[in-house]
Amino acid sequence: MISGMRPSSSSYQIGPGPLTPAVRALVVLNVAGFLATVTMPSLTVWLGLIPALVVERWWIWQPLTYMFLHGGVFHLLFNMLALWMFGLELERLWGTRFFVRYYLVTGVGAAATTVLLSLLPFAFAGDIYSAVTVGASGAIYGLLLAYGLTYPNRPIYMYFVFPIPAKIFVLIIGAISFFSSVTGTGGGVAHATHLGGIVVGYVYLMWTGSQFTSTLRSQWLRWRMTRLRKKFDVHPGGRTGGPDRWVH
Repeated sequence: MISGMRPSSSSYQIGPGPLTPAVRALVVLNVAGFLATVTMPSLTVWLGLIPALVVERWWIWQPLTYMFLHGGVFHLLFNMLALWMFGLELERLWGTRFFVRYYLVTGVGAAATTVLLSLLPFAFAGDIYSAVTVGASGAIYGLLLAYGLTYPNRPIYMYFVFPIPAKIFVLIIGAISFFSSVTGTGGGVAHATHLGGIVVGYVYLMWTGSQFTSTLRSQWLRWRMTRLRKKFDVHPGGRTGGPDRWVH
């Protein structure tokens, strides 16, 4: 899976800190959904995502409810771990309202992508059309996309071992999801849903623009200023006792 490590003023800590309101609520809902399907397995058919039922019977609640169900303890554990590690910083940055909206849009958008892909006239589409998809992975991949765009150079520890920049990590998982959804490989993992979360997340962030775009712009300007300071050998200076100033 993935891990992150963030420096504090005196030491390193694992993860981003305590739960924020939306992340806490989402964890509770996902755990409750998992326990409900353990006690009543038939709920998976009713609440999971089955494109055939959405198209033929108009079970239109499934693109929303599927993201609160999981296929096993480890499936739930890893999704909630990713939600904690990447969702907390995004909720603090965006605020709870926009964070929840983005999470739901990417989760439902990932489901819509899965349904649309299941209707294509290709061999892999038939398997998707009749399969049950459960899990928060579509929304989680949307969070990973947003995290990679917001903190592109933040290291992510892939499989707890290999540190790579967040932007590279997002490109890797996007390429894997695209290839697997087209070829039909991947051991039953809903790669089409993962890809949908990434694509819908990107489109939504570019469409809503304002806050997210301004954040990216400010980070880009800081990066440009740092490059220029290094290029022109700029050093901090100023009058004694006064505020620091940049001088050439």
